[in-house]
Formats: sequence, C-alpha cells, structure tokens
Amino acid sequence: MTDRSAPLRVGVVGAGIVGLAVAREVSRRFPGAEVTVFDKEDRLAAHQTGHNSGVVHAGLYYQPGSLKAQLCGRGVPLLREFCAEHGIPFRELGKLVVALDRSELPALAEIERRARGNGVPDLVRLDAAGMREIEPHVAGVAALHSPHTAVVDYPRVCAALAAEVEAAGGSVLLSSPVTALRQETDGVRLVAAGRTHRFDEVIACAGLSSDAVAAMLGAPDDLRIIPFRGEYFRLRPERAALVRGLVYPVPDPRYPFLGVHLTRGVDDQVHVGPNAVLALSREGYRRRDVSLRDLREIAAWPGSWRLAAAHWRSGVAEMAGSASRRVYASHVRRYLPQATVADLTPAPAGVRAQAVDRQGTLLDDFALLRRGRVMVVRNAPSPAATSSLAIAEHLVDAVFPAS
Repeated sequence: MTDRSAPLRVGVVGAGIVGLAVAREVSRRFPGAEVTVFDKEDRLAAHQTGHNSGVVHAGLYYQPGSLKAQLCGRGVPLLREFCAEHGIPFRELGKLVVALDRSELPALAEIERRARGNGVPDLVRLDAAGMREIEPHVAGVAALHSPHTAVVDYPRVCAALAAEVEAAGGSVLLSSPVTALRQETDGVRLVAAGRTHRFDEVIACAGLSSDAVAAMLGAPDDLRIIPFRGEYFRLRPERAALVRGLVYPVPDPRYPFLGVHLTRGVDDQVHVGPNAVLALSREGYRRRDVSLRDLREIAAWPGSWRLAAAHWRSGVAEMAGSASRRVYASHVRRYLPQATVADLTPAPAGVRAQAVDRQGTLLDDFALLRRGRVMVVRNAPSPAATSSLAIAEHLVDAVFPAS
C-alpha cells in the first residue's frame, strides 16, 4: 500500500493527449500529488496527437458495449466541456458515412445499428438526394449523417492539459526519454535523461514506444508496435468549398483503418486521407525516413509476416496510392468526382502505433498491462484522442481502485 501520509508521487510516460489527460486526472483526483510527465521530444503532442485531422468521433463504428464505445460516449461530452472551459474551438461540422453503391448498403446498415446502439445523437439515414443536401458535391447512393461529429485542435487541447497539470504543482519534463523502469519494494524507479526518479505509481502512455516500455518491465512478448504511415493531402484553398464537413467511406471491417476520407478542420482547410502504408522507421513520417534497426525488429516479428500474407493485396493497393498522386486522386474522386490531381497539395503525414500480435492480428481495442506499480497502455487506437479524458478516468480508476 502507498503511504498516504506523504504526498502521492505519480510518473506519467508520454506527453501526448492520453498521457497529459492522465496526469491532469491524477492531479484533480489527488490534490497535492506530485505528478511528473516525461517525454523524449522537445514539445507536446509530437507524434500521433499532433499528426491527425482533429476529428472528435461520435461513436458510429464501435460494437455497443465495448470498451471503445463506452469510452467514446463518455469522452465526447468531457472533451466538449473542457474545450468550452479553455476557449478552444469545438466545431460540430457533421459527418457523412457514404455508401458508393448498393453493395455497401449492408455494411452501412451495420454501422447504423452500432451507432444507434451507442446512442449517437440525431443520427439520420439519407438517400442520395438527402445526402447531397448536406454535401452537394459528394457521390454515393446513401449515407448516414452524424450532425454532431466535430473537429478540434488537439495540440491546443494538450497545451491546456499541461497547463492544468503545472498549475496543480505538477511538472512536464520534455527532452526526457525514459531509459529504465524498475519495480522496487516501496515503489518504482524511473530513469529519464540520466536522472533517477522514484514514484509510488507509474502510468505509461507511450504510443509508438509502448512495446519498448513494456519490455523494460519484462512483459510477455505477445504484442509488437508496427508503425503505419498515414499520408495526407489538402485540397487547394480555392477548392475547399467542395467539402462542407466530414465525408467518410464505409470502412472495410477487416481493418481498423477507416480508409481515405475528407475532413474540414478547425482551420477550414480540407484534409484528404490518410492511406495506410508500412513506415520504414518507427517515426517514419517521410518516405526517406528509414531505420535499419526498426526494420530488423519488424522483420523479426512473426506477426509481421502473417499480417503481410493475409493482407498483401490491400497493402499493394495502399502502396500504389502512396507512390502515385494520380492513383491517390482516383480514390478521392470516387467520393468527390470534381476533385483533380491538381487539387491535391501535400500535407504532413502521421504514423499510427498499431499493435500486432504473433498471429498477425491488428488489435482494434485498448490493451492495458499492469505490472506491479506500473500500468502500460499497450494499444490506444482511434478514438483515443476523442476519448482521452474518459480513458484517463478509466486508467486512474484501475490504478487507484479505492479513489
């Protein structure tokens, strides 16, 4: 048991949105606690949080009753309230999930079933005419409209979370990579940037490095992070009026990726993408980013080969879109026929930290590991940013069950 006569000491690994939300939740739950956040980068939200299109998901896709569905449903109102408190724009632009032809109608009906089971508010099923009242330039035979799907600036949310942590007396230590974690009789010893720290509890939300953190604790070698680069374009500003809100495809149920979609952001730029191709480095945001060490680790993982064997056709299609803007544009034109190759301008890519098991299965739900006084988030897929404040509640409840 932790000696509560002394201030509670909690370390958090990772200054993305989940880690910062956890640090804030500990500070709120335990006034006076000494909370320290560590991140190896020199800025907040340097990886997944700062490289997405800013969507606040409404909960359309997730199996009702699943942890993803529960955390998303709880997370949206918490995030909306947080943004209102901090003056951060939270724009409910609405989303269309579009069936291109009749073959996609059964999958669209399944999404509708899940969305209604999750209590997605004001969901409407539209025919082609109704769809075009929402998005006049979009092709398809039917759609689901989620009017309260929103967009937000997640790095700005992170800055506000960090400010709350520091205002409560906590610390956010950037340029501080964690190099060792060790259980001790009275807590956890953590080494970061050459300095040793001791904590009562540590919660690791390390994203692309989550398997490395788990390995420090001697965790079972049953999951490995495989990095997938998501490449984005933007519509040229003079063509941004082609999209009013968010336009998504009916997703392939075999994959946790949603496919190429169009998203108007808080800045009114229209983001196009992402695709999903294997990154050649754990932080391979550019095609020329290659790490031989990371490639060796990917190649040595049996799940990588089983994943490739099962889904090589999809991988080839994604690589074709990556290699050719013309091919990429052809995917976009299925939903937005007026879009041309010239309308697409390159935008920064993101890298998704995708957990893959030894059988080559892409994990599509949250995965947590508890080792003594350390909790590791091993997989935090979308909608992790949407659900971040609810995930923080869930993690703090798990680490401090009597709180």
